[in-house]
Amino acid sequence: MPPRSTLRLAPDAAGIAEAGRLLRAGRLVAFPTETVYGLGADATDGRAVAAIYEAKGRPSFNPLIAHVATPEAAFRLGRFDAAAIALARAFWPGPLTLVVPVAPGGDISDLARAGLDTVGLRVPDHPVAQALLAAAGRPVAAPSANRSGHVSPTAAAHVLADLDGRIDAVVDGGPTDVGVESTIVACLGDDPVLLRPGGVPRDAVEAVIGRPLGAATGEATIAPGMLASHYAPNAAMRLDATDPGPDEALLAFGPEVPGGAATVLNLSPSGDLAEAAAHLFGHLRLLDASGARRIAVMPIPTEGLGEAIRDRLARAAAPRGE
Repeated sequence: MPPRSTLRLAPDAAGIAEAGRLLRAGRLVAFPTETVYGLGADATDGRAVAAIYEAKGRPSFNPLIAHVATPEAAFRLGRFDAAAIALARAFWPGPLTLVVPVAPGGDISDLARAGLDTVGLRVPDHPVAQALLAAAGRPVAAPSANRSGHVSPTAAAHVLADLDGRIDAVVDGGPTDVGVESTIVACLGDDPVLLRPGGVPRDAVEAVIGRPLGAATGEATIAPGMLASHYAPNAAMRLDATDPGPDEALLAFGPEVPGGAATVLNLSPSGDLAEAAAHLFGHLRLLDASGARRIAVMPIPTEGLGEAIRDRLARAAAPRGE
């Protein structure tokens, strides 16, 4: 659990070392980038990522941007085509996020990617962020460090106004320079697509790739702030099920699991919602691969992270095309 009062760390060697230690331990640390303050967690640790959503009060599990210290580190996590490489070389470090196919063996957690086969990557251009990423030694998922729906923070005081007592620490690096989020460009096909305008202007991106950017269709949520359907299994889904049948796979929750299902995976035998969130997408994929025609889902509590888990399950169970 987060401390009652959030630590305010100086951006010196001792503060950065402590922030890196906290991130490696699965804790939450806010830190400045050149755009806004980000709320960081180990992007490879599903439980740490779940804590981000809990702290922010985020209404659903949107994909998060993974921050790394160098382009080479990003190239190990995603598959970059020629356009993506050109943009990375032109604007990294800087306020540009590239959404690319996840690399085979990439270790960004399912929850950070919202169960998708794409990943958003950025190399921030801020000395504190760079030092922290080096100290952490791993990718750091970091949406803006504010409660969901509130104004993005550009100073440590803004972070504390929203999240004091909900996160472990904030590294106070002073006010940020850009003050708007990073530009997000998806490089997933023949033509790169602008998903979100931000710190790198459209014309600068188009000058590098030599052609106009495409427009997002809204048919899939592949970046923060895009509202549409997320990963959904091919099997039909039945929610709030207490009586699974022999032709169903069961996505269970808690210590009391009904019998009768062909295959069972438990999101959290102890009823821990953070553990359930960390396992959500991976368990859905495994049950979908079991060959069952339908996945029965046990009731999930509505409090805390349960609201976001239920939201994601409802989206996955919605009739296709809606």
